[in-house]
Amino acid sequence: MAQSPLAVLKDLKEKKFAPIYFLEGDESFYIDQISEFIEKNAIAEHERSFNQIVLYGKDSNVGQIINNARKFPMMAERQVVIVKEAQSLPDLGKEDSQNLLIGYAQNPLPSTILVFAHKYKKLDKRTQLSKILQKNTVYVTSDKIPDYKLTEWVLQYFKDIGHDIEPKAAQFLAEAIGNNLEVMTNEVGKMLINFQKPTKFGIAEISKYIGINKDYNNFELLKALGVRDAVKSNQIINYFIQNPKSHPLIPLFALMYNYFSKLALIHQAGQASDDQIASLIGVPRFVAREYLQSARNYKLGKVIDVFTYIKEADLRSKGVDSGSMTDAEILRELVYKILH
Repeated sequence: MAQSPLAVLKDLKEKKFAPIYFLEGDESFYIDQISEFIEKNAIAEHERSFNQIVLYGKDSNVGQIINNARKFPMMAERQVVIVKEAQSLPDLGKEDSQNLLIGYAQNPLPSTILVFAHKYKKLDKRTQLSKILQKNTVYVTSDKIPDYKLTEWVLQYFKDIGHDIEPKAAQFLAEAIGNNLEVMTNEVGKMLINFQKPTKFGIAEISKYIGINKDYNNFELLKALGVRDAVKSNQIINYFIQNPKSHPLIPLFALMYNYFSKLALIHQAGQASDDQIASLIGVPRFVAREYLQSARNYKLGKVIDVFTYIKEADLRSKGVDSGSMTDAEILRELVYKILH
């Protein structure tokens, strides 16, 4: 059975190591965290030259990996074998190789820690290989954090690293960066270089140290659209047009679609409490109030129209029925249609 990445990291920090780890999924952040923790902490640094082997999928095969895993450590308690980019193993799909891996998984060498970092892909859960690995290894499936859970993830992440962040600032950061956790944590890490003591972060600190313009960003655009503030909306998109590399259209269209999808859910819910709405659309209660106000500004029929506008703009940005329209013209037209 798959285990949660956080539970596995907790065990590792308590020095509870298992013979085999199979790490898979679309979100590489936790796969990297777990494999890097084992690489840096499972054995002492002076033992690594003889007892730690790092292989890469495209340059290896299952037989080579198992042969290394069956070796005994040299003058140490254990050895570590890490297979990075395991999804690129050329023979992982072959029956003989799968049987070899199944055999080892059922009877691993206790003195070896074998780690497969199988990024961006998942094994077919119907196969015998997947079933055996789930039963006999520490099996982690690392999925992308859904957009509606990202603010909650940011809040928890700051607590985990010994800091705090205001809910509004967490939402601001989530909306601005999106659910690429590697980018998110890298940007936060750069910011934390400037703070040696536990700190509570607000929008001002996020804007200053991560470089997100606190007035002109995706978060503020959605807020301006929500209250149908045409002046503010156009100021923001003009800034985006002047800085296209920092504000690509496709992710922006996805954010808009998600935003108006929440408004559609609110309309479908009818008369519901703030807490019920917050649970339904997956946001904190204080954020739900803002969405409720936006839902009053956009009747359900208009919301449905907006979905059509976003789809048209998305296709045009990809060259479908765009004529000679530039990205700037596509964005301006979309915002005009939404507001009017």
